[in-house]
Amino acid sequence: MPLHMLQHYTICPVDLEATKDFYVNALGLEVGYRPPLSFPGYWLWSAGTPTVHLIGPRAADAGKPPRKTGPTGQLDHIAFGCSDLPGVRARLQAAGVEFREQLLPRDGNTQIFCYDPDGVGVELNFPPHESPAKAA
Repeated sequence: MPLHMLQHYTICPVDLEATKDFYVNALGLEVGYRPPLSFPGYWLWSAGTPTVHLIGPRAADAGKPPRKTGPTGQLDHIAFGCSDLPGVRARLQAAGVEFREQLLPRDGNTQIFCYDPDGVGVELNFPPHESPAKAA
């Protein structure tokens, strides 16, 4: 599968502000641009790249158990930059992996979302030139 690079990883922290402060104050990442999303959070940048995404409470979290710290934290998903959208689709289908695909209207990228066997989310990002034409 043509995965080219790890783009970012996303955490759903118990304490959004304390987690942001750790990555900024202790590790030296910088709070940077984050698109206007419908839930609180931060994109923390390293060397000009949004490397760590922090997600605050979302509407979809309603009714779920509260977030708790654990031995591996609150990892939500990891994201890779990819190529060969048709080939990746075919490979996932051949492996029996369920996935969801979406076209991002703001930039024309296609994203595929799936889960590894342990339930960690995997986001696969494809550039606009590989994406199907936007709906008119």
